[in-house]
Amino acid sequence: MPGREVPRSMTAQTLIDTAQALVAGDKGLLAMDESNATCNKRFAALGIPQTADARRDWRELIVTAPSLGACISGAILFDETLRQQTKTGTPFAKALADVGIIPGIKVDTGAKPLAGHPGETVTEGLDGLRERLAEYAGMGARFAKWRGVITPGAGLPSRACIEVNAHALARYAALCQEVGIVPIVEPEVLMEGDHSLARCKEITEEVLDVVFVQLRSQGVLLEGLLLKPNMVLPGQACPTQETVDEVADATMSCLLRTVPAAVPGVAFLSGGQSAQLASARLNAMNLRFKSQLPWALAFSYSRAVQQPALDAWKGDTANVASAQKALVHRARCNQAARRGDYDAMADAPK
Repeated sequence: MPGREVPRSMTAQTLIDTAQALVAGDKGLLAMDESNATCNKRFAALGIPQTADARRDWRELIVTAPSLGACISGAILFDETLRQQTKTGTPFAKALADVGIIPGIKVDTGAKPLAGHPGETVTEGLDGLRERLAEYAGMGARFAKWRGVITPGAGLPSRACIEVNAHALARYAALCQEVGIVPIVEPEVLMEGDHSLARCKEITEEVLDVVFVQLRSQGVLLEGLLLKPNMVLPGQACPTQETVDEVADATMSCLLRTVPAAVPGVAFLSGGQSAQLASARLNAMNLRFKSQLPWALAFSYSRAVQQPALDAWKGDTANVASAQKALVHRARCNQAARRGDYDAMADAPK
């Protein structure tokens, strides 16, 4: 279904410019938008206090990491984080912008059970979104993120689950563009399960097909958004785990069949991959396919960039510098992967 042609108004041009800036310079996005519950869970595993102060200290560590802006173009914040400040009183959004990192915001309110479809979810948060987006824009956010969750399994996903999540992603994207905020569209086929690489590719193709039909039907400007998909991977419990190159081949075949050339960039989620594998797989895709791609191939990782730094920090102020070094190292590894020159052997866990 063709979408209407969006006039290149000042708002449209702003969207295009921001989307292109987010994938420029071989940089990528840092997803630091974990909910308080998720952040607390990660803190608990390392014995870090699960408090607002501890979360603020952790996020200040990230936004003040030296040289982070050289390899990270944008940072996705959580509502709490966007409202927090450094110890010197600088709002986190301004601290990021001051070093050339574009501030963004997660706006969905989480995946909830989908009525009539056991084992499946629909992401909520559309109610009041127009007003929240206006507030976030006033606080400095220039892009946003919404995640739809697709669970593979016996007889899953259902077409209903795919369609309802695609519809919500498109409605969210249209509302973002209305106020000049670039939407990151994140339909995630989960890694959990025993599904094969071929099955993941089949599901991911169907999901992306439906997502772009919905985006076009709601008049979303494709040049003014970014796609944040899963890589095509076998389930974590699948007995056959394909090589890095086989994953690259399957993922690129899928995306080239489904993602329009008008989209400026694809920024993968890490989805539970190890830090090294997430870098190695992105590297293989850029090394083997970059010259053939109509869009930039970038990263929007959370744990695959943050976890080594969190392990180093452990809530101790004495460890801030070493944690920041670990954070920037992982960001640089992924910047190298965008260029196709990441050295997986040198970066192997010691």
